[in-house]
Amino acid sequence: MTGHLRFIVAFALGLFPWSLSASAQQPPKVPRIGILSDEGPSQASKTFELFAQGLQELGWADGRNVTIDQRYAAGKYEILSSLADELVHLQPDVIFAIGTPAARAAKATTQTIPIVFARAADPVGLGLVSSLARPGGNLTGLSLQNFEIDAKRLEFLVTAVSDAKRVGVLWDPGFRTVGLKEVEEAARSLNLELVPAEVRRPDDFEQAVRAMLEKGASALYVLGAGIFLDHSQQLVDLTIKVRIPAMFYRREFVEAGGLMSYAASVHDMYQRAAAYVDKILKGAKPADLPVEQPTKFELIINLKTAAVLGLKIPPTILARTDEVIE
Repeated sequence: MTGHLRFIVAFALGLFPWSLSASAQQPPKVPRIGILSDEGPSQASKTFELFAQGLQELGWADGRNVTIDQRYAAGKYEILSSLADELVHLQPDVIFAIGTPAARAAKATTQTIPIVFARAADPVGLGLVSSLARPGGNLTGLSLQNFEIDAKRLEFLVTAVSDAKRVGVLWDPGFRTVGLKEVEEAARSLNLELVPAEVRRPDDFEQAVRAMLEKGASALYVLGAGIFLDHSQQLVDLTIKVRIPAMFYRREFVEAGGLMSYAASVHDMYQRAAAYVDKILKGAKPADLPVEQPTKFELIINLKTAAVLGLKIPPTILARTDEVIE
């Protein structure tokens, strides 16, 4: 071997361990999850805790082997698009969209980044997916199925308030996914007369509820909307102040002192959403993951509030209750 050739071989061998060392020092790519939600800070922290718990059980921990970026609209649906833009610019591997408005904003912002939604009402009717069995695009997740359980909510309410013939319905027309028509259909099947009242800001709550009472409403049905969840304590306190039994769409209202709620278990839903995210991070495509509908529903009653309202909950309702708050 000539001296020139020996030099080349020695130089190459000298580079070899260096290249191995450089390669070994390359850190593995850490997956990134973006969270987009219509919730406010207090509720968002509870949601994140449940979702993060679900991820942790599947081996993912924020700051260790996954990065999570959060954006919350706090009920200001008009800023969801800009928040979705912010997340997309971060190039996440998957976006977790919480609530129908967030899912719609995420879908409008990207057609390539996988999106897992939770608490989405009527995902097929709203164009989020082609079908529940075959989503067909970059979205999949868990349907809230709110519309389908309106009749059951009304049934529980009027069973608890046996003399209710007129039921007030509090709703936000700015929340485009509310199911007022579905509630009206459910009311007809139960021979109930509805007294709907629109609210657009928290200052409208008391005037709307008092107007219902003047029209003979003896019970209240609250339709899903961010304005009610973000101001849940104010609304709950009002129902107790004017002494009207109310059915809510989330357990948080009952925990705050509301009378009763019937809804899909959000704990179960966020755990399942974490499982979807896990599958996508491991290579699954949203188009191949069927949309799930909730299988676990919870009827929750606050007996302390019932006593304050002078309401005796029938044994038939108590027997169906999943949780009693006393």
